[in-house]
Amino acid sequence: MKIIDYREAEPHVVESGEMKGVVGRIVIGKADGANNFCMRVFEIPKGAVSHHHAHAWEHQVFVYSGRGEVLREGKWVPVQPGTVVYIPGDEEHQLRNAGDDPFVFVCLVPSSAPEM
Repeated sequence: MKIIDYREAEPHVVESGEMKGVVGRIVIGKADGANNFCMRVFEIPKGAVSHHHAHAWEHQVFVYSGRGEVLREGKWVPVQPGTVVYIPGDEEHQLRNAGDDPFVFVCLVPSSAPEM
């Protein structure tokens, strides 16, 4: 069993293309013996976005804190703490911070997907 505060997991600064200052943390993954999924926590700073992309695997998002938006079928949909999002495989998507505080969300992906 593993019990930690998510901020104890090693931060990975993700910066490429339009993504600037985004921090991702693998909080549960292969190193923990998780054979079916990977749990990641992302922090998107004010004014920042994730990649606009699609991939074969589905994933689920739980908004932990801050205000954000999810790009769905070309339109930005607001999300807030407590919102859950299911993104099917091969669906284009992007997340962005829509507030002044960090936008923090949990993202679950299958173990076959890249952990970070």
